[in-house]
Amino acid sequence: MSVMSAGTEARPSRWRAGLGRLTAGAALLTAVALLPWLSGNDPALTVLRARSADQDPTPAQLVSVREQLGLDEGPFTHLVHWLGGLPRGDAGTSWVSGEAVLPQVTSAFAVSVTLMFGALVVTIAVSALVSARTLYLGSRRRLHRGSGAIGVAVLAALPKFLLASLLATVCGVWLGWFPSSGWEGPSSMVLPALALGVPSGAMIGGLLDQSLPAAFNEPWARTWHAYGFPPNHVARHALRRTLAGVLPQLLPTVVALVGGAVAVEKIFNIPGLGRLALDAAIAQDLPPLQTATLALILLGVVAGLLIHALRRALLGPALRDGALPALHAPRLPRGRSTRWVAGVCAVALLILVVAGLLRDPLHVDTAARLLPPSAAHPLGTDSLGRDLLARLGHGALRTVGVALVVTALCALTGLLLGMAAQVGAGLTEVVSTMPAVLAGMLTTAVTGPSAPGAALAVCLVGWTPYAAQTAALLEQERASGHMLASISFGAGPRYLLRHHLLPAVLPGVLRNALLRLPTTVLVLASLGFLGLGEQPPTAEWGRLLSENQQYAELAPWTVLGPACALVLFSVLALSGTDAAAMRRPTSVRVRTSRRSRRRGVQGEEDKVSAGRTEPRSVV
Repeated sequence: MSVMSAGTEARPSRWRAGLGRLTAGAALLTAVALLPWLSGNDPALTVLRARSADQDPTPAQLVSVREQLGLDEGPFTHLVHWLGGLPRGDAGTSWVSGEAVLPQVTSAFAVSVTLMFGALVVTIAVSALVSARTLYLGSRRRLHRGSGAIGVAVLAALPKFLLASLLATVCGVWLGWFPSSGWEGPSSMVLPALALGVPSGAMIGGLLDQSLPAAFNEPWARTWHAYGFPPNHVARHALRRTLAGVLPQLLPTVVALVGGAVAVEKIFNIPGLGRLALDAAIAQDLPPLQTATLALILLGVVAGLLIHALRRALLGPALRDGALPALHAPRLPRGRSTRWVAGVCAVALLILVVAGLLRDPLHVDTAARLLPPSAAHPLGTDSLGRDLLARLGHGALRTVGVALVVTALCALTGLLLGMAAQVGAGLTEVVSTMPAVLAGMLTTAVTGPSAPGAALAVCLVGWTPYAAQTAALLEQERASGHMLASISFGAGPRYLLRHHLLPAVLPGVLRNALLRLPTTVLVLASLGFLGLGEQPPTAEWGRLLSENQQYAELAPWTVLGPACALVLFSVLALSGTDAAAMRRPTSVRVRTSRRSRRRGVQGEEDKVSAGRTEPRSVV
């Protein structure tokens, strides 16, 4: 098998990827069209209440609304009529307001895309700060210790809506630096862009920081340093080498903010596409919801194509010719301070949970509402006078357990779809921009408001980061020289999967999953806060944040406890991953199978495997 033919076979055909996008988009639009009928509620009743807030409409009014909207024709007739009007620039009229839909969606889409670009600038800046130490020391051959995961974990675990409330209060109201509400100009974009971009930048920067040591460990980097190339020149090429594996994370992390920044848009009163889609879904106003969903699908496809083209430009002809070098991550010991901090976090979290389990989380004392921390209530009380330490302790197992299960399912699904590139190439782009709230609406319509329904909604959209990462890493792995050498020596699919593909993908996917654990908790909490998931009075960390977010300015201790618990949990998760990476051997000599011996490729396979099959964390 030639190098060119192997590289060609590794890439999914364009028509299959296009067919995947078309199929996924059609399925999503059909599911949205069925929402009013799947919910079990009378669409006429919902629309009428959204119009006039009439709590007791007459049968005659309901009949009039059904005839006016043609609800008796069924969802598919409405979908066909709506699709037929799109080529003429007609997206229909709102069932609630009676106004044309297209101008509303266009205006909201422009606002959300502008906010997305602002968040992208902040994301890039924070990512650069997170990875600056590794980039500086690695380009000078002075990278002898790994960077700690503490700062990355703290920033990545910050709840976006909590950070938005803090920025709006301090920088908007108290200091008056920027507008705290509305959308009037570039200054209105600063605070929401910071709230969205800081956690996203920490996540992207953490992945980039993890992959840079492998680039600096490549032979070309050592040779260039020996020949006296400037450090900036080495750093630029190492960054180019590693960015290709991190770029796909922009689609589900930054681009998805167009429809997924609902909480931040509400806090800053921004008329974005996320708020429009949520309000339309709640009111079962089908035309704007369908149009907003179509805009998100088109945005995901266009952004996915641009990111794919940029990745290929960064990797250059080596990707096409199957000549990419292998990325071997060196074993970099962590400092003692990192281990000490991880130990302190573990002890602190254990004390909080055990102390909370000894208290009653459901005891209501209206005379003790919003009390500050004291000996009787170490973390204070909430708006109903319930002890926050008790609710924090009793919600630990549920929070951590559900988040771990959901994250594991998302990572496994993303891994499988990412490896089946011909099936998931277009599906990932379409689903990545779908808001979790909209997925929650669809699942709740079938299962009803429940914790399993919210978990299912997150699983429906949460696999996209891992699929994008898996597909990118596998494309690079299949284009590496050692991979093609193993194929030419007679290695079969099972051997390649076990000794080449999985070791190249699993470490990066695992770290990505642990970085996203706090995000999973918060998404589940947002669904519960909207009545789509865990219902009160259940104690759960994310729900504690959502319930007490409105009291953050008056009683900041109501959100400080669960926020700190999330940060401690995130630091522990990343520290555990780093400790496992330190215990990995620096090289693994793979034993060839008996089949390989019979083929006479024993010696050559050993040479390739000895230099290649080390478990690595590329991203």
